[in-house]
Amino acid sequence: MSKQIWQQVLTRFIGRGPERSVRAKKHILYSFFLQGVSVLIGFVYVPLLLDYLDSERYGIWLTMTSIIGWFEFFNVGLGSGLRNKFAETVAQGRHELARVYVSTTYAVVGLIFSGVLLLFFVVNPFLSWDKILNTTSVPPEELSLLAALVFGFFILRFVLKLIGVILIADQRPAVYNAFMPLGNVLTLVLIVLLIKVNQQGSLIILGLLLSVIPAMILLVATVVLFRGRYRSYRPSWRCINFSLSRDLMTLGQKFFVIQMSAVVLFMTSNMIIIQLLGPEAVTVYNVAYKYFSLPVMVYAIIMTPIWSAVTEAYVKGDFPWLKHTLRRLNWASLLFVAGIFLMLACSSLVYKLWVGSRVEIPWLLSCCMALYALVNVVLSPYTQFINGFGKLKLTIRVVVVQTLVFIPLAVALVKSPLGVSGVILAIALVNGVGLLYVPLQTHRILSGKARGLWDQ
Repeated sequence: MSKQIWQQVLTRFIGRGPERSVRAKKHILYSFFLQGVSVLIGFVYVPLLLDYLDSERYGIWLTMTSIIGWFEFFNVGLGSGLRNKFAETVAQGRHELARVYVSTTYAVVGLIFSGVLLLFFVVNPFLSWDKILNTTSVPPEELSLLAALVFGFFILRFVLKLIGVILIADQRPAVYNAFMPLGNVLTLVLIVLLIKVNQQGSLIILGLLLSVIPAMILLVATVVLFRGRYRSYRPSWRCINFSLSRDLMTLGQKFFVIQMSAVVLFMTSNMIIIQLLGPEAVTVYNVAYKYFSLPVMVYAIIMTPIWSAVTEAYVKGDFPWLKHTLRRLNWASLLFVAGIFLMLACSSLVYKLWVGSRVEIPWLLSCCMALYALVNVVLSPYTQFINGFGKLKLTIRVVVVQTLVFIPLAVALVKSPLGVSGVILAIALVNGVGLLYVPLQTHRILSGKARGLWDQ
C-alpha cells in the first residue's frame, strides 16, 4: 500500500480536527494493532509456559517478577515528572530546557538504580527465596540465581524505559508500543524452540529469555531515537542540572505516591496469595487476571496519548477541547462496560478453550475480576485528566489511606470463604473510592470552580 493510499485510509478513520486530536487518534489506531499483537502473544504464553514449567513453577515465576517489581518504588515518580515537564517545555518551545530535563532525569535515575542494584546483589545471597516463595520444589540456589538475573535486567530495562516516557510525552505512544510486540514475537519464537530442545522446564533459562530480550530492544531503540528524531534532546553530561531535579521530584513525588499505591495493590497480591494459598493459587489468579485485564489494556491504548494531550491543552487554555474529549471518552467507557459484562458471560467457555483442564477458574473469581475492570475503565478518563493537570494533592491523600487499608483488607478477604477472589475484590473496593471524588474534581477544574485542595 502506497503512502498516499495509507494517508487516505487514516484520514477516513481519524477525520480532521485540532492537531493534538488527529495525532492522538492516529497513534491510538496504530497502538490497537501493535498491542493486539502483544495481547495475542501474551495469551499464547500462558498454556505454553504452563506446559513447560507446570502450575507451581509458573506461579513461582509470576510471584518473583511481582516482588522485583516492588523496586519501582525507587523511581520516586521521576518518569512521570519528566513526562509532564517534557510536554510542557516542548509546548512552550523551550527545547534546550527540555534537553536539560531529559539529561537530568537519566542521570538521577541512573544513580538511584545503580545504588539499588548494588544493594540487591549484596543482600540477595542472604535471602531465603524458598521461604519467600513458599516452595520446596525448586532449590534455593536456583531461585537466588534467577532473582539476580531477573533483577539485573529489570534495573537496566527501567532506566532504558525513559525513552518511552519521552515518546509518550511527545504524544507518539504507538512508537513505544511497537517495542513490546517486537520483543514478544522474538521471545515467543525462542520459547517454542526452548520447549522443543529442553523439556525439563528450567526457570533460569526462561528468566534469561524473558529478561534479556526486552532490555536489548529498549537499548537499540534508545540509541536509534537519540541519533534521529530526538537528537536535539539527547542526554548530555553538560546538560545535567541537579538543581532542576527538585522540579522533577516535586511533581514526580506526587506521582510516586500514586505509583506506590499501584505497586502495593498489584505487586503484593501475588505475595499474599502465595503465602496464604500456595503457588498454584497464584496461577489461578493470574489466568483470570490476564483475561479480564484485556479491556483495561485496550482502554489504556486510548488513554496513553490523552495524558500528555491534556497537559498541552491545559497549558494553552484550550478548555473546549478538554470538555469535548472528556465527553467522548465517557461514551467509550460505556461501550467497554458492556464489553466486560459480555466477557463475564463467556468466561467459562474462554477458559476452557484457552487453558483447558490445566487450571480451574472459580466463577466468583471471574465476577470479582469483572468488577475490578469496570471500576478501572469508568475511572480511567478522569484519572488521565487529573494526571495531565498535575492537580494531585487530593489524590495523594486518598491514595495513602487506600494503601494502608489494602493489605489487611486483602488478607482478611483471602482468609474468608472468598479465598483467592478476595485479593481482586479488595483491589476493586479500594480503587472504587476514586469514583467518589475524581470525576467531581475533574469537572470542577474544567468549569473553573476548583478551589483549595481541589485545585492543588
